[in-house]
Amino acid sequence: MTAQLIDGNALAKSIRAEVAERAAALGARGHRPGLAVILVGDDPASQVYVKHKVNDCAVAGIRSVLETYPAAFSEAALLARIAALNTDPTIHGILVQMPLPGHINPHRVIEAISVAKDVDGFSTLSAGELMSGLPGFRPCTPYGCMKLIATTGVALRGKHAVVIGRSNTVGKPMALLLLQAHATVSICHSATPDIGALTRQADVVVAAVGKRDVLTADMVKPGAVVIDVGMNRQADGKLCGDVDFAGVSQVAGWITPVPGGVGPMTRAMLLVNTLESAERVAKA
Repeated sequence: MTAQLIDGNALAKSIRAEVAERAAALGARGHRPGLAVILVGDDPASQVYVKHKVNDCAVAGIRSVLETYPAAFSEAALLARIAALNTDPTIHGILVQMPLPGHINPHRVIEAISVAKDVDGFSTLSAGELMSGLPGFRPCTPYGCMKLIATTGVALRGKHAVVIGRSNTVGKPMALLLLQAHATVSICHSATPDIGALTRQADVVVAAVGKRDVLTADMVKPGAVVIDVGMNRQADGKLCGDVDFAGVSQVAGWITPVPGGVGPMTRAMLLVNTLESAERVAKA
């Protein structure tokens, strides 16, 4: 393998340690950061994700409040809980685990969270802050991707970055963060006729569509930075990303593995956002 691995686990561990130091300093001043996590229903994957997030909080010195509700929990009741948490001074971040049961409108739930506590960075107001270059919470996955790219030492100014995927949670904010770093950005998606024509020009490629082998070795510029956001299952049940890792790793200069790349960083940046929310309150 010629590409250097970008170790998300190691970077996330370092970030958790830094968060713990800053959280301890805040706590000494009477401002312990607090994160509320709401889980509605019994989706197995969601239960695992929530468990990891709660454990991360414990390691980083952040107080977590986990609220679990049955799948039949009403939308009105959920919105009422969010309204109460919005006014709770001990809570600095609110996370509602997705997906929600079908009778609950996820957009309405996201928009109900105060922008000051929207540590997922998913709301329309948070998206507007990102678009305008204003201070605010960046969605955790693209925020983590930027940190991973930074570890390579590749300066993004003037570089060509290609984002494969246009979701509101990853693709679009990823493109905006790359633009803020002065990269020239192209966004590819299902209607792009020849994705490879663009990726072969790219110094940085971020693959985020949730489909295996979206990026193959013949589509990569030698020495490029490749960030694989995808999380898929192979026929044998093993995790894999959107990138053909075996092939692309022979061409790229740097590449994230799956698992152990973007995933740990997504959770780490949730801690960072929660900490920064608490720090803003402490300064007010």
